[in-house]
Amino acid sequence: MRGNAVAVAATFLLVVIVATAPARGQDAASGVSAFEGARIIVGNGRGPIENATLVTDGARIAQVGRAADVVVPPGARHVNLSGKTVMPTVIDTHTHPSHTREALTLDLKHRAFYGVSAIMSLGQDTGTELLAMRNVTIPGAARYFSAGRGISSPLPGCSNAPYWITTEAEGRKAVQELAAQKVDIVKIYVDDWWSRHQKLTPAIYGALINEAHNRGLRVTAHIRDLEDAKGLLRAGVDAFAHGVRTIDIDDELVALFKQHPSVVVVPTLPNRGVRTDLSWLHDSVPGDLMAQLEAGNRDRADVQAAFGIQARNLGRVNAAGVRIAFGTDANTSWAPHNQMADMVLAGMTPMQVIVAATRSSAEFLRMADGGTLEPGKSADFMVLDANPLDDITNTRRIAAVYLRGAAVDRGPGKGGGVPGHSQLCLP
Repeated sequence: MRGNAVAVAATFLLVVIVATAPARGQDAASGVSAFEGARIIVGNGRGPIENATLVTDGARIAQVGRAADVVVPPGARHVNLSGKTVMPTVIDTHTHPSHTREALTLDLKHRAFYGVSAIMSLGQDTGTELLAMRNVTIPGAARYFSAGRGISSPLPGCSNAPYWITTEAEGRKAVQELAAQKVDIVKIYVDDWWSRHQKLTPAIYGALINEAHNRGLRVTAHIRDLEDAKGLLRAGVDAFAHGVRTIDIDDELVALFKQHPSVVVVPTLPNRGVRTDLSWLHDSVPGDLMAQLEAGNRDRADVQAAFGIQARNLGRVNAAGVRIAFGTDANTSWAPHNQMADMVLAGMTPMQVIVAATRSSAEFLRMADGGTLEPGKSADFMVLDANPLDDITNTRRIAAVYLRGAAVDRGPGKGGGVPGHSQLCLP
């Protein structure tokens, strides 16, 4: 009888440990805190909760709701957020961060400064050191996901970071290696890079998608052209790492999206091509980098045209009900705030953009504990000085960031980042 009791107790303890253990990339804050008086945007698309209370217990959210409905435990730390807005942290599913452990760690901390709680590196991670970073907990830093190496037709003179393949057999072997590394998604490039290289053919990318699906992996595609988007949808692709970028989409593509309702589009809108107000960065970006940014801050008609095509295409797929997630295609820590504003300019509402950047992106990365401010989720949230539902640029007015229940150090010099470009082949 006593042996049974011990076994039951041990089983119970194991269940408690498993249920409360941090998820991959989690660190654990301690104690109970009640954040009171703020407007809370949960991230699920519903209207905000006014005069709300959010209770965290360590690294997790314990309660969230109207102040009158939340019972704050005795002894909790009280944080007054009257007049503030709280929203989930942003999840960037398309980035190209640094390629060493030390530099990547800094990238992840810079992103946390701007309210980003997770990123996915999409196709340029070589070796095993960076993949191992997915399981490392870094206090005050975003979590890390990776597609490992992408897969492309040969790109002489560009980058050999992706697997270069010319046959279906080579493609299947590359997918098998990625599956053994347990990557988070397979990234394929279907692009001729301004007619300089051969594209992956439909037969080859069809084989890649088939092999990935047989091994439980999803495939996201870098594209540029309309017909490639159609072919990939017919072949069963799971996501697009860009929208169509060369021409306005047509009714046939919209119909194909409706036939494949689980496909996710990560639009990664380009630079708008207009001079913008960069003053919001002055207190967080080093002076020399700020001068570099200002030097390139000008009107460019060619860039405006490219933005216009992609913005119209985003507006159309969004109106058609296509699943939209969030990505920046950059190694720039503050880029998510520019991207959110651009997505609103393209026709999405601020709430739609917030959902894309939070819940939808968490679902895309299969982060069961991220994306929304709900009990049981990781306590990852931004405290803002103004309401982003009134003006999406208010996401830039950050008073505080919390990751896993712990405040991120947002002191001087903590927000710098490399305004890098991610293209494998430049024109």
